[in-house]
Amino acid sequence: MATAEQIKALIKSHFNDDKERFYTISLQLAAHESKQGHNSIAKAIRDIVDKGRQQTKSKIIPFPGDLQGLVLTEEPETPKSSLVMPAALEKRIDRIIHEYRQKNKLKSHGLKHRRKILLAGPPGTGKTMTARVLSQALGLKLHTIQVDRLVTKFMGETSAKLRQIFDLIKQVHGIYLFDEFDAIGAERTMDNDVGEMRRVLNAFLQFIEQDHSDSLIIAATNNPKLLDHALFRRFEDVLNYNLPDERERRSLIENIMGTFLNARFAWNNVIKLSRGLSHSEIDYACRDAIKVMILSGKTTGNASLLIQALKERQNSYSETK
Repeated sequence: MATAEQIKALIKSHFNDDKERFYTISLQLAAHESKQGHNSIAKAIRDIVDKGRQQTKSKIIPFPGDLQGLVLTEEPETPKSSLVMPAALEKRIDRIIHEYRQKNKLKSHGLKHRRKILLAGPPGTGKTMTARVLSQALGLKLHTIQVDRLVTKFMGETSAKLRQIFDLIKQVHGIYLFDEFDAIGAERTMDNDVGEMRRVLNAFLQFIEQDHSDSLIIAATNNPKLLDHALFRRFEDVLNYNLPDERERRSLIENIMGTFLNARFAWNNVIKLSRGLSHSEIDYACRDAIKVMILSGKTTGNASLLIQALKERQNSYSETK
């Protein structure tokens, strides 16, 4: 028989919409019944919990028809070990994860976990990957809002569409990534600003300030200097990303190439040639080198293939300047 405390905790977790707590207590009840020799009851409880979890995992609440294609939903499997960044930045990401996992403890003291995050830095430095890592670590679906396309498609009614999205943020628990955020977050006093975009930005500021859900709201920008200063006050954390330094470039290459590196790898040349490239550009170069090795039947290789791939990336980068 369940204890009074377990019953109270079970009811409380239900009305708090805390599914994980509800599942945990239910499994505790199953274990309690099993110890009492009530194996059939214990099995029935476990089966109900497993079925409920499976239904929750497979349940996808669709976005309104006119937003489909502009809001992309995924369940990433990107582990935290994929991130290559300074230790200080990694600690701040760990803090976001830790606070979310302890959100009920914080709530009991009248506090909220940090959940409105701004990611700023050059393209390809790990901002989107960070959102995917948080999604995987917290077991939440990632919903990516393509802000630039949203503005282009719904010019004149972008504010109304933003309201729809923030209504869903309240209803559908998850991680919401506003990508290319500077499309709506640009400084309101800029000379090339138009009245429509000022209204959109003001609407976003209002919606994000009024949002008190448990969902994580993440905005990513390649141009933080363009953002309106009022935005920074609405975010509880601003994480700045930069191009990888020598240590990070080597770690990134080792992570991706793994066993394809031989013992006499020319690291000095590789590190020198990778300078100025982003995480994603180095990633592509490594995978290009691996493809050549695989197609030529090699299991390991020297640095020559990667050096060639890095040179191609550097040349392409120079041509776009």
